[in-house]
Amino acid sequence: MKKRDYYEVLSVGKNATADELKKAYRQLALKYHPDRNPDDKEAEEKFKEAAEAYEVLSNPDKRARYDQFGHAGMNGSGDFGGSGMSMDDIFSHFGDIFSDLGFSGFGFGGFGGGSRRGGMKQRGSNIRVKVKLNLQEIASGIKKKIKLNKYIPCQHCHGSGAENGETEVCSTCHGYGQVTRTINSFMGQMQTSSVCPTCGGEGRIIKNKCTACQGQGIKKGEDIIDIDIPAGVGEGMQLSISGKGNAGPHNGINGDLIVVIEESKDPDFERDGSNLIYNLFLTIPEAILGTQAEVPTVNGKVRVKIAPGTQSGKVLRLKGKGLPNVNSYGVGDLLVNVNVWIPKKVSKEEAALLDKFAQSENFKANPTEDEKSFFKRIREYFN
Repeated sequence: MKKRDYYEVLSVGKNATADELKKAYRQLALKYHPDRNPDDKEAEEKFKEAAEAYEVLSNPDKRARYDQFGHAGMNGSGDFGGSGMSMDDIFSHFGDIFSDLGFSGFGFGGFGGGSRRGGMKQRGSNIRVKVKLNLQEIASGIKKKIKLNKYIPCQHCHGSGAENGETEVCSTCHGYGQVTRTINSFMGQMQTSSVCPTCGGEGRIIKNKCTACQGQGIKKGEDIIDIDIPAGVGEGMQLSISGKGNAGPHNGINGDLIVVIEESKDPDFERDGSNLIYNLFLTIPEAILGTQAEVPTVNGKVRVKIAPGTQSGKVLRLKGKGLPNVNSYGVGDLLVNVNVWIPKKVSKEEAALLDKFAQSENFKANPTEDEKSFFKRIREYFN
C-alpha cells in the first residue's frame, strides 16, 4: 500500500511551523485515540499513520531529508517505519502530548485517566554507519549486508535484566511508571506528573539482577542487517531503518540504524543531481570531418554521431542515460561535453601542412554571432 504524503496526513502545508505540526497531530491523536475508538481497526491505522508523520516532520533533520527525497529518503520509515510499530512505541515517544490531552502517556484503555499499568519503555540508542557505493550501484539500487557490533537483548534473562525473570511492581508508582503530585497555589490545586524516580518510569523493580548482563537486559553482540538502498541516492543522503539500532534496556524499544551514503568518485563521469557529465575528446580531423564516437554510460557503451564542423564546447544530450531520481519516476540525462584536442607538438611536415591550411578561408577564425555570444558568456563566467 502506497504511503500518503506526511503533510497530507497532518493536513498542513510544507511551511508549517513546529507549533502548527504539534497542533495538527494533537487534533488527530484526540480524534483517533484507541480509548475513543475501541476495536476500530481503521481508526487505529489512522492513529499510527499520524504518529509516523509527526515523528518525521517534527524532527528537523528527518524533515529536511523527507522534503528532499520523500519516503525514499526515510527508506520507507521514520522512527517507527510503519512496520512492527506498537501502541506502546507511540505512547513512549509522545507521552507528554497524550498527558496534555487527558490520556495516559504510558498506555491506553481508560479514557481520561489511564487505568492501565505498565511503565515507560526505555529506548536504545541509534547506530550510524557509512556505506560507500559506486555509480553502477547507485544507478540500479542495491541490497547490502552489514555486520554490526551492537547491544542485543541478553539471552540469559531474555532482555528483562532480572535473574529468572523475577520483578515486582514498583511501590512508589504502583506500576504506572509515573507519579502525580498535587500542588496548592493561589490559583488553586494543580496536578503535575513526572517519571517515577524509583523505577525510572518502567513500573517494575528487578528483585535480583541478571548475572550475565548485571541487570541491564542488554549485552554486546553481533547482528547482520539487510539494507535495501534505492536507486538514485547521493553523497551524504541518510536512510533511517527502524528498529535496527541498539536494543533498549529491559526489553525496551530498539533504536534505529542510520545509513549515511558515501559516493565513490567515478573515473568517467561527473555527477550533477540525476544528470551525468562525460568529457569527450576529439582530434582536429574528427571535429572537422565528423565521426562516430563511442561514449560510455552507466549501463554500457553507446555510439554517437559527431557532425562535421563540431565546435569544442558543444554539449550533446543523451536523454534518459543518467541516473534515476530518488524521489520520482524520472531519469536524468547524460551530457556529453565535446572537447577538441590540440596537440602540443607537431612535426615539421605537419607544421608545413598546417601553414597551408592556415591560408585557406575555411581555416580562418570566422565565428557566427551565436558562437561569439557563447564564448563571451564563457569568458564572463570565468572572470
